[in-house]
Amino acid sequence: MKIATGVFAVVVLLANIVASHAAVRIAEDRGGRIGTYMDRFQGLRSSGEQVVIDGLCASACTIVLGAVPHDRICVTSRANLGFHAAWDMGPHGRAVTNREATAMLYSMYPTPIRRWIARRGGLTRHMIFLHGAQLASMYRPCYMNAQAAYR
Repeated sequence: MKIATGVFAVVVLLANIVASHAAVRIAEDRGGRIGTYMDRFQGLRSSGEQVVIDGLCASACTIVLGAVPHDRICVTSRANLGFHAAWDMGPHGRAVTNREATAMLYSMYPTPIRRWIARRGGLTRHMIFLHGAQLASMYRPCYMNAQAAYR
């Protein structure tokens, strides 16, 4: 009986170690509809999984920075965040800035990200990129492992 209890305890311990190291890898994500990303990242926030940003995370993808706790996000040397104003399709198929959605998006970002954006003129229709040493100064570095899943 003691052996079975000991084996069970080891299995539970190992399962917890594996679960605590589960990660979601974000790479080459150009974004999309804000609502879709809010739903996706709210689920990720609830899951407790780590987020590894390992390439492009642009547009609505950057919502991850406000949706997932800072201590559960890390960046690799390839991480590249792209920010711009939210937009809707206007007359004749032209993009029209949605001021309310842009303000909501901006408010979701952590303070260091908002400051960085503000120093570059705010969220406009033009993409601005945060990467390299500046990004590394805001988020902890991470290193890829075999358990990081693509999403």
